Amino acid sequence: MNRIALFCMTLIVPLLAHAVGELSLKDITAGEFRAESLNEVTALADGETYAQISDDGQRIVAYSFRTGKQTAVLFDAATARGPKVGRVDGYVVSPDGKRLLIQTQTKRIYRRSFTATYYIYSLQNNKLEPLSDGGPQQAPVFSPDGNVIAFVRDGNIHLVKLLYDNAESQVTTDGKRGEVINGVPDWVYEEEFSTNASLVFTADSKQVVWIRYDERDVEQYTMQLFKGLQPERTEFAAYPGAYTYKYPVPGGKNSQVKVMSYDIKSHQTRTMDLPLEADGYIPRLLPTEDATKVAVVTMNRHQDHLCIYMANPLSTVCQLVVEDKADKYIKEEVLGALRITSQHILLPSERDGYNHLYLYALNGQQKRQVGSGQTVVTDVYGYDEPTGDIYYAAYTTTPTEQQVFVAHANGKTEQLTQKGGVNSAIFSRGYKYFVNTWSDVKTPPVTTLNDNRGRLLATLVDNKALQQKLVQFSLGSVELFQLTTSENVTLNGWLVKPRDFDPNRKYPVVMYQYGGPGSQQVLNRWGVGMCGSGAVLEQLMAQRGYVVCCVDGRGTGGRGADFEKCTYLRLGELEARDQVEAALWLGRQTWADKERIGIWGWSYGGWNTLMAMSEGRPVFRCGIAIAPPTCWRYYDTVYTERYMRTPKENQAGYDQVNPIARASQLSGALLICHGLADDNVHYQNTAEYVEALVQADKDFRQLVYTNRNHSIFGGNTRNHLFRQCLNFFDSELLAK
Repeated sequence: MNRIALFCMTLIVPLLAHAVGELSLKDITAGEFRAESLNEVTALADGETYAQISDDGQRIVAYSFRTGKQTAVLFDAATARGPKVGRVDGYVVSPDGKRLLIQTQTKRIYRRSFTATYYIYSLQNNKLEPLSDGGPQQAPVFSPDGNVIAFVRDGNIHLVKLLYDNAESQVTTDGKRGEVINGVPDWVYEEEFSTNASLVFTADSKQVVWIRYDERDVEQYTMQLFKGLQPERTEFAAYPGAYTYKYPVPGGKNSQVKVMSYDIKSHQTRTMDLPLEADGYIPRLLPTEDATKVAVVTMNRHQDHLCIYMANPLSTVCQLVVEDKADKYIKEEVLGALRITSQHILLPSERDGYNHLYLYALNGQQKRQVGSGQTVVTDVYGYDEPTGDIYYAAYTTTPTEQQVFVAHANGKTEQLTQKGGVNSAIFSRGYKYFVNTWSDVKTPPVTTLNDNRGRLLATLVDNKALQQKLVQFSLGSVELFQLTTSENVTLNGWLVKPRDFDPNRKYPVVMYQYGGPGSQQVLNRWGVGMCGSGAVLEQLMAQRGYVVCCVDGRGTGGRGADFEKCTYLRLGELEARDQVEAALWLGRQTWADKERIGIWGWSYGGWNTLMAMSEGRPVFRCGIAIAPPTCWRYYDTVYTERYMRTPKENQAGYDQVNPIARASQLSGALLICHGLADDNVHYQNTAEYVEALVQADKDFRQLVYTNRNHSIFGGNTRNHLFRQCLNFFDSELLAK
């Protein structure tokens, strides 16, 4: 459930003072207010250019990092020789820059995984050739010399040798759905370790190394599917179908994992001698520039002990070089920020209470630390070997604002971005330039090109035209604030108030929140609110007479390990208490009607809604829980055990602290919404919870969405969902 996205459209509505019009929910959900943004950027090997797919999906274009001007067209579907490509969905650049893998006909599997049809494109002769004629592929990767491509199909690894007329061979044969997967992760690894590939080459291009997942002992879950509409599943017109997949629940069996290597010349397969506990994890496999080393990252099942090994694919020996331990757990975000360079390892760690960076040599010798005190490193852009510069993003003065920094080898740190708000960066190869995207709660994203000292070179996207276009809309203010609870805990929040806000009037208040471990909804950025984008949905609610509030309670990120991990073993208890405390604080404000306060959230926010409404203090008139977990026994191993350990170890935490156990304490009108094909938070959660409400004689309303996953979208679905939510709030909070 880490970083569970609500899949809202990227919508932009600026906060302008002279508007007269009203927002339309249908326009919002249709994307009528979508901002201009920079398509996904790929930094190219020359260090001077980056590539993007054109808006129409027909070309891959190179641009200058210095000027933002087009420098070349790398691929054009209209003029390329060979098979015709309808639309470019993605691409992979070979290490030597001579070839591209063109991705098309993409079909999503889960959150990060997909299959696609790939074509090999030669820039020299403008020619396309199929990567394989055997069916769609997954996770293709070039060898470092650019002459071999490895990919996965149906759980097996295949090789294509470009110097041998694209000859294809199969490396593994044991892959089978529901049994063994080679080179790509199973469901829980993909979802909770944020990865979609586990396949690399050695630096000399002579061996392929991968993780093998044996999921035969993992229990499976089945979801019923119906004909539905948009898309229509005609195969289920008369009788429902089903989708079954492996989904481990807390205390259950995970996939058995091991690291394998294959010698391309001798065809020999080996198993790495990795000292991994039987129930341990291998969340990352990373290449190095040493042909005798592949970095293997392991974690124990409690996820409080991380190890980095250097595995020799020939000898199978695995040498421990770096390890990190935590009192409670190591955050999953560490894995995404970990960097391996030609000579160093850059590892984030909260070992001193806040997330800082630690630089090691490849042999494990610690070189230096970046960040101290209450600085929280939030992203790692990389380490420049020639200069010793480390580029990263961090919170330094407040957990609501993010800046981009460089830490020099001499110990000096420079702040490369200056505007208050949230800044993020994409650096060029060699770190000479970076693309900076900045916004605050009053300003939609502005994307610029900068040099590595932060100097502005060019503005690529400013969204001024959008701001001018939306002058007609009557929008209120978005304000950041702090409150202190009765337990003397200071919490950060934001408020959206109507344009004609009167402090002497009593307004109904709706609280939006998420609250999951390490999450943050209160940031000084444009992307705040249920649908992000300047709190556009909350602005619509403000036009209908609400004040909308969001408060990040205990357990959320940006404020150090103690604040974030105080919810350990009892998820939902302190988070719900803080939402109740926030509601009590709101009720003391002159402008808030304490008898008309509602709360809502999605996923963990739905869980938090139910927990807050059954906390014991009846402060909420109503609430809406969308796709909520209702008992952690129903969720997956990796996420749940990270924060709760197993049910055997923590029975009270699982069985006493959940909405089902507290169903009889529910206070306020409730609307609960769920997609029937939610592969993440199963509909089982809602089914069991509403049964508990029935037996507790509690009234509620329920909405189910046919064939919809955790994001509940497709066709008119999102418009319908939000209309029901707004109508529910209106009936409970506005009706006299």
